[in-house]
Amino acid sequence: MKKCPFCAEEIQDEAIKCRFCGEFLDKSGKLKTKWYFATTTVVIALLCIGPLALSLVWFNPRYRTVTKAVVTVLVIGFTFLIGYLAIRVYLRFIDSVTKLGIY
Repeated sequence: MKKCPFCAEEIQDEAIKCRFCGEFLDKSGKLKTKWYFATTTVVIALLCIGPLALSLVWFNPRYRTVTKAVVTVLVIGFTFLIGYLAIRVYLRFIDSVTKLGIY
């Protein structure tokens, strides 16, 4: 007999699903990580929504604090850089339109 990692009830050693809570048990005996903590998901979220996805980095139990801080600094720095470049492109566009006499 072993304890279910989800509800702590006694279940058979060969059980693949707990009869008390209904959770499937991983064959290795470890808890399976959530899909939103997968590195691929975190990277895609950071590329799509930028700093709004930093909570996925900070709540991820697999990352160390140093890694979280470095990723945060990089994402915020990259966000400011993209914002600065977008403003420069906009101002150049307005300047070009003004020189052409369209605006």
